[in-house]
Amino acid sequence: MSAAHLLNIVDLGRDGVNDIVDRALADPATLGQPLAGAGVALIFEKPSNRTRHSMEMAVVQLGGHPVYTRGEEVGIDVREPAEDIARVLAGYHAIIAARVFDHGLLDRMAAVSAVPVVNMLSDYSHPLQTLADMTTMRRCFGDLTGRRVAWVGDYNNVSRSLAEAVVMCEMTMAIATPEGFGPSLEEIERLNGLGPGEVTAGADPMTAVAGAHAVHTDTWISMGQEDEKEERRQRFAGYTVDTAMMAIAADAAVFMHCLPAYRDVEVASDVIDGPASRVVMQAHDRMHAARGALSSLAGAA
Repeated sequence: MSAAHLLNIVDLGRDGVNDIVDRALADPATLGQPLAGAGVALIFEKPSNRTRHSMEMAVVQLGGHPVYTRGEEVGIDVREPAEDIARVLAGYHAIIAARVFDHGLLDRMAAVSAVPVVNMLSDYSHPLQTLADMTTMRRCFGDLTGRRVAWVGDYNNVSRSLAEAVVMCEMTMAIATPEGFGPSLEEIERLNGLGPGEVTAGADPMTAVAGAHAVHTDTWISMGQEDEKEERRQRFAGYTVDTAMMAIAADAAVFMHCLPAYRDVEVASDVIDGPASRVVMQAHDRMHAARGALSSLAGAA
């Protein structure tokens, strides 16, 4: 299939990331209506507040019609194989987007789809969140070259995609996780081979945050990990982003979280609700970044 897909941030490369962020920050009118008269399939195996609203509105702003479908309605690999679903939906829609548990489903759909397939979240990566994060950081700092990012907490799908973008876009990222929850040495090597930036990992959150321009975290218990809740909270004790951490970040550093957030667990209330927090801007940028990504995939100039 010749269609371009957005399954991982690395699919875009540095130029692609910057192009989508430029589109996200542009006046929406300049993007035109590349989806006029077209549908976009939005399949949700996992529910979401920000992803549904941001994607639906982005499609509408580009002139298209979003079709929201719950996972049980299509029954991927239950009612019919992922490949058949993709082939059929490609005859109805200009773009297929899916939020799934298993990243492999997206790979299988993309392999047979005649239209672009977009990852709205999988267990492996979350490229749309990273595009929003890059958009927010660009709003805050302008040129991101050389900027320092800290990630405190679990190394997961969100942090993986962010790390990929950081390295490709000539930034640095320090990851702090408890032992056993961070990237492997092979993963660090893979990330650092993606571009001129650098990712490092360790166990001390204060070391990671020192001098950072943007401090990121996420929930310690992602969807599907509820049975690990108590164990994870014990293991992540000491990794709450609090005012002491933010005090050693760079001057005018910002705090970022993809939401939903658990106050006084992974982040202190006075940080997420304080002046350094950019979480609402970040959430709004989900829509702007989605619009930028969809306009690019739809072939808008």
